[in-house]
Amino acid sequence: MDTRYQVFVSSTFTDLIDERREVIQTLMQMDCIPAGMELFPAADEEQWAFIRKVIDDCDYYVLIVGGRYGSTTAEGISFTEMEFDYAVSKNVHVIAFLHGQPDLIPVGKSDIEPAARKKLEEFREKVSTGRLVKFWSSTAELPGLVALSLSKAIKAYPRLGWVRGGSASNPELLEQLNELRQRNDDLQGKLAKAFAARPPATQPDLASADTKFHLKGRYYKKYNREHYDTAWEGDVTWNDIIGMLGPELFQPMNEEAANLALGMSIAVRLELDGHTVKIERETFNTMKLQLMALGFVKIESLRTTQGGSAVFWSLTSLGRDVMLRMRTIKGETKK
Repeated sequence: MDTRYQVFVSSTFTDLIDERREVIQTLMQMDCIPAGMELFPAADEEQWAFIRKVIDDCDYYVLIVGGRYGSTTAEGISFTEMEFDYAVSKNVHVIAFLHGQPDLIPVGKSDIEPAARKKLEEFREKVSTGRLVKFWSSTAELPGLVALSLSKAIKAYPRLGWVRGGSASNPELLEQLNELRQRNDDLQGKLAKAFAARPPATQPDLASADTKFHLKGRYYKKYNREHYDTAWEGDVTWNDIIGMLGPELFQPMNEEAANLALGMSIAVRLELDGHTVKIERETFNTMKLQLMALGFVKIESLRTTQGGSAVFWSLTSLGRDVMLRMRTIKGETKK
């Protein structure tokens, strides 16, 4: 049965229209069910009971903090902060994205009054306390950050999620599905191994898994409240790549998330001082085709909840074997 997760999207002001649209589109491509203030155009006290019910039903809570504190109640607290506090009180996992350059946000999208700016700073500090947060400075950054962060949250903090009503649990059906899934995995593994062991005549010039590949891309870092965009380059083998990316692919991952996940591993290996690391498009596409040719990954277009499709990566049996060989800790050989 396909499990889908409902995600509440909250932001500090309605001016973040483009940012919310990009995040919601990303969630739909990940087969998640987005919910948020779009459902409640009248942000007042009368809606609060309904909003709490929606948050209760959500699996994860995504918060986008921009340059404004947002609409407030009679007590002077913003509805966004009320949502955040309620989500935390209900142990809904929070994934927060704070603008990394609030001083550079246009005046039209920023709080000017000192009291409002102080409340925004206090809210940013509250959100950052006791949890990891991601920083963003442009709308284009958000989809990748959300996809990677949510994928990691689903693995680290699994929730029950939602299942289509027509697929209610039936012991016999579940047993049959599990058997078919196991058979499919076995067949996929055999196909991958057969593909990897094919005669050299089919592709005599295919590089081996131990061959080094030159990666390059860009990384973004924050220093003294300034953000920097810097190019990087480095050489790794194909075995290294699947060793780094493999643990993220036990369940299908979309291309943007795969790029960011590998980029963060590359950052550790190459000691890059950046909070968002991406591989350039052409290099990434070459890497994708080579991993497919080596039989390490399966890349397919899957349907989304909106009837569209998106490209997802997953690990083959051969890829899993290589990843385990690269990542597992070996015991000492007895003499």
